[in-house]
Amino acid sequence: MNVCIEINTRMNRNMKKTILFLWGIVTMLSLDAKAPSYTVADIWKAYEGFNRVFLDSQKYIYRTDSSFPHAVDRWNGAAAIWCQPMYWDMAMNAYRLARQQNDRKREREYAALSRKIFEGNKAQYCGFDFHDNNENTGWFIYDDIQWWTITLARAYALFGDKEYLELSEASFSRVWYGSERVGDTGSYDEKKGGMFWQWQPIQHPAPNDSERDGKMACINFPTVVAAMELYANVPADRADQRGGVLRCQSKGQYLQKAKEIYAWGVDHLFDKKTGRVADSQHGEHEPNWKVHVYNQATFIGASAMLYKATGRRDYLDNAVLAADYTVRDMSPEGVLPFENGIEQGIYTAIFAQYMALLVYDCGQSQYIPFLEHNIACGWANRDKTRDICGGKYDEPLQGDEVVDSYSASGIPALMLLFLGGE
Repeated sequence: MNVCIEINTRMNRNMKKTILFLWGIVTMLSLDAKAPSYTVADIWKAYEGFNRVFLDSQKYIYRTDSSFPHAVDRWNGAAAIWCQPMYWDMAMNAYRLARQQNDRKREREYAALSRKIFEGNKAQYCGFDFHDNNENTGWFIYDDIQWWTITLARAYALFGDKEYLELSEASFSRVWYGSERVGDTGSYDEKKGGMFWQWQPIQHPAPNDSERDGKMACINFPTVVAAMELYANVPADRADQRGGVLRCQSKGQYLQKAKEIYAWGVDHLFDKKTGRVADSQHGEHEPNWKVHVYNQATFIGASAMLYKATGRRDYLDNAVLAADYTVRDMSPEGVLPFENGIEQGIYTAIFAQYMALLVYDCGQSQYIPFLEHNIACGWANRDKTRDICGGKYDEPLQGDEVVDSYSASGIPALMLLFLGGE
């Protein structure tokens, strides 16, 4: 009897794998047949168009949309504080691409642009004082800080500037442990695990245990990614740190934090059957299963990074399951969904970053036709005068439309990471 059950289980598992494999082949071949090629020249045209329209070349931060002449502040034309690091990621990816293509002129240009973007944001956002919580040019939500933790660590890995690593570790510590100056106790829930989204405690005496306070995917999985970026970049010989608030930690300590938060996220925010990632959970209530591309993306990235560090197959299986859900269930006609809300157009740029990890670092090339189809579709529907794209990749962008930088970032972000048909 047990043998029969085991055989049936194996057959069901193998049948499921076969069905998914065949679905992938049919879908990707179909997309590949539809998608025209694009060239490296198109990639540069797309990225240069994006910068020409959205970069404030006096301040070197990005503007909210094409109607603003300058990026003054949060209320007057400056793109959201948490989205600016995605634009810095794009500049660093442009630098990598230029280096890969032996394009020395662009390599120098984008190395310089990367530094200017850092300096511009440092000047705009309180000198990266993560304890300044004014809501105009400061820090007031945990995930806003953690997105910067990630990109600062990446910049250190690419350019080797110690200031980037110091700021990355300072921002991670700020999120995890809180701030005496601000009066919050940190995002990490010592009692029940996971990461809160808003400052803790929030107008109630008992810290970190309110049923109404959310633990969002957008802080939990970026925290895993941030910890893994620091794990990869801090000195190998740094000893474990002891005490209260730890500004700097060892490789092992960052890895342990990543594993802990990831495990909490899988248990509370991940559907192990379908691969969907919940938006949030409040207390012990049922998760909010509204899905967003950027939450799928950071879960994919967190899974891929842990797989690379540990070799554990379950991490990779989770990444693939989440990617399959995004491609199969969230992308009708093979086109990534567009959410027409505040700052939500940035989701594709985030997805691009983490799909590159899955495709290139984890050998999952089956997603390339899907990604190239989205690029080809969006690029074909661009405003050919300004060379910018909209967020609805399957609809033409008109020349007189006001376009936000978030929506316009998706196609060039994808292009910089996936070379296409040249």
